[in-house]
Amino acid sequence: MKKNNPYEAAQKFLEKYFPNCNGALLAGSVVRGEATETSDLDIVIFDETFPSSYRETFLEFEWPIEVFVHNGSSYKSFFEIDRERARPSLPRMVSEGIILRNDGIIEAIKKEAEELLKEGPEKWTEKTIQIKRYFLTDTLDDFIGSSNRAEGIFIANTLAELTSEFVLRNNRRWIGTSKWIVRSLKAFDEDFANQFVEAFDTYYTTGDKSRVICLVEAAMEPHGGRLLGGFSLGK
Repeated sequence: MKKNNPYEAAQKFLEKYFPNCNGALLAGSVVRGEATETSDLDIVIFDETFPSSYRETFLEFEWPIEVFVHNGSSYKSFFEIDRERARPSLPRMVSEGIILRNDGIIEAIKKEAEELLKEGPEKWTEKTIQIKRYFLTDTLDDFIGSSNRAEGIFIANTLAELTSEFVLRNNRRWIGTSKWIVRSLKAFDEDFANQFVEAFDTYYTTGDKSRVICLVEAAMEPHGGRLLGGFSLGK
């Protein structure tokens, strides 16, 4: 079924459910030009009459629609949480979003989001790097030693997440999960992202672990390499 134009559908949705909101943004894949057959509409709502933030999903105007509702201040705590976890979901939506409604508040909120994204996440401490090296080393050894194909697949999944996090955070870049792992790596270094994908794809298709092992070891090398002996936590 042919869907309504996303911008028009979003406007109709606002008229039906949030006609008096102070501001609204259309964000997500439809704004980035990356929409697929299963994409939804992400709409960020700002409404001073709501006491707190919430999230809700609708099926309206031939679209699945996900709304992220905030008042004039509740979004700030979400910005801070996203900064701390280094996954800027809400700041990214606000920054990239197309304005649907605006009574004068959107510009300042967009500026906050853009400044946060530009600043990047906090730098890891040496203690954090040690902890991450230890768990990355431990997972790599599990991967190398595994002879069970089913287990190896899921160890590789964990290894991919840990490695992407290690590389990105040590370069003060935002991280992601699922499809955002690749997107975050490409935003950092497209050549490295391609090497990363090719290494894991080679393992998944052929069972050859060598490229993954080299990739993970190279990622740890500038920070001291593998770490097992001598590591302690909570002592």
